Amino acid sequence: MSNRLRVVVVGAGFGGIAAAIELQRQGIADVTILERAGGLGGTWRHNTYPGAACDVPSHLYSYSFAQRTDWTRLCSPQPEILAYAEEVARRHGVDRLVVGDTEVTACRWDTTTATWTVQTAGSRSYEADAIVLATGQLHRPARPEIPGAESFTGRLMHSAEWDPDLDLRDQRVAVIGTGASAVQFVPEIARVARSLTVFQRTGNWFLPRRNRPYPRAWRAAVAHVPGLQRWRRAFVTHYGEALTAMIRHPKTLGRIGAARSALFMRAQLRDPELRRKAWPDYAFGCKRVLFSSAFLPALARDNVELVTDAITSIGPDGPVTANGRTVEVDTIIYATGFRTNDFVAPMEVTGTDGRTLHEAWSGGASAHLGITVPGFPSMFLMYGPNTNTSGGSILVYLEAQAAYLAQALALVRSRGGAALDVRPDVAARSDGEVQGRFAGTAWTACDSWYRDGGGRIVANWPGYMREYVRATAALDPSEFTVVSAPVAAQPADSLSG
Repeated sequence: MSNRLRVVVVGAGFGGIAAAIELQRQGIADVTILERAGGLGGTWRHNTYPGAACDVPSHLYSYSFAQRTDWTRLCSPQPEILAYAEEVARRHGVDRLVVGDTEVTACRWDTTTATWTVQTAGSRSYEADAIVLATGQLHRPARPEIPGAESFTGRLMHSAEWDPDLDLRDQRVAVIGTGASAVQFVPEIARVARSLTVFQRTGNWFLPRRNRPYPRAWRAAVAHVPGLQRWRRAFVTHYGEALTAMIRHPKTLGRIGAARSALFMRAQLRDPELRRKAWPDYAFGCKRVLFSSAFLPALARDNVELVTDAITSIGPDGPVTANGRTVEVDTIIYATGFRTNDFVAPMEVTGTDGRTLHEAWSGGASAHLGITVPGFPSMFLMYGPNTNTSGGSILVYLEAQAAYLAQALALVRSRGGAALDVRPDVAARSDGEVQGRFAGTAWTACDSWYRDGGGRIVANWPGYMREYVRATAALDPSEFTVVSAPVAAQPADSLSG
């Protein structure tokens, strides 16, 4: 494959790192990674709130080609995950490809030259033969539009933009939201705050996670016993696939998961009134199942109150609930997650015939295997539509996507073309098959961040990790159209014969 192929990767999180490593393996040397932040790491650079950690065990939430045997805990904390990403990038020479503090504002396909122009907020632009949009689903914080928020006289922030200098000791704190981030930092805040009021819209299903440091003997065994690390990774893989099976079959296997969760939650919620407030009112697995052995006990602390009344406004002193109560606090923390369904927004991506990705997705975001979109030649998505997992590791998907896009670019060069465009009928059929597989699953049993405003599930893959890996293992050339290189731009050897 020619080293002259220019690839711009947008985003230096785990997806961008995986793509760059795979491209270099395939002999593509001209790779540039544009990153909005000051360095690589993606969500693990931004989310620094107390207790931040992954809820997927680290021996699965890591690249298969860069396994570590010295993780300090089952589910590593944020600093350790960020250090791992930086280490892998450095070892594979990806760190030198990153251009930090560079926000991409637009990507435009030029049919005349068969190239992409990538525009940044700093007015600098890059020309590319292919672009990889590795911005992921967890990069834009979602802030609720609550009337009067601007009038609050205390401190207000989103958990994804944590101030490292924030000291909550002896503070009155309100947390709005009880999703995956809140579940991690609420127990930490509860230990130091004078009072903590947690506002919950809906409860969660929980499974246990006691994330203690590994004993020295266990760490030594993992490091020195042949095959132990590989066994651990395989075990967690099967565990994750089992959770997916429960979600896919809510009336059979799902009842086992719900019973296991209910037993655990009842043991942790001894107070009947608190249990009533915290209990979920939807099918197990419809929303993200959370892993924590610390959150529910934190709600039972004397200095913590769980409020399920709706917030109607925020006044100068704090949140105001539907019954007219003002909860006076010094600090408000939004734990309201991310704008997961916006994908690459607010970046404007324009493909053939001047059609934007926003227009292409007017009926709901979709992509063939979550990677390619008709009318956007040689544009590849990492962690795109319908590639999220409810029971596994996104890194399994990212590795599969990186290998797939490398196959696509290899096909372009082998055919002497300029770009590759997935056929519209293939993408439509692919999307229909994906959406059809959600029927009868727990994912369809309630509203969640997996769905867009029209109710379409756009975040999750409807099956198992192994199915996605198998589906992306071998690119089918018949599913694509090779875009010819402009005559003036063709190298002499491609014109002969």
